[in-house]
Formats: sequence, structure tokens, C-alpha cells
Amino acid sequence: MKPFGKGVILGVVSTLSAVAGCFYAFKHTVVDPIEEKEAMIDEHHRRAIRKMHSSHQG
Repeated sequence: MKPFGKGVILGVVSTLSAVAGCFYAFKHTVVDPIEEKEAMIDEHHRRAIRKMHSSHQG
């Protein structure tokens, strides 16, 4: 019975670590680049608004 319990615990720990690794890899390869692109677009949008307002100050 002892080897069975150790095997179950080892299997659960292995499965949880594999799932955590998958979530980390997904976040790193999919979510982070999308957030970076959105931040860049927002910065460009703010710059364009500033330039538009400064050009009409005459």
C-alpha cells in the first residue's frame, strides 16, 4: 500500500507541475505579446492626440 500512495502523490504533483508549466508557457507566448502590442498602440494614440492638439494651437 505504501508504494501505491507514493505513486499517487507523485502523479498528482507531476500533473500539477505540468499544468502550471503549460499555463506559464501560454501566458509567456500568447498573452504577454498581446499586452505589449496594446500598450504600444496606446502610446502611439496618446502621441498622435498630443501632436494634433499642439498643431491647432495657433
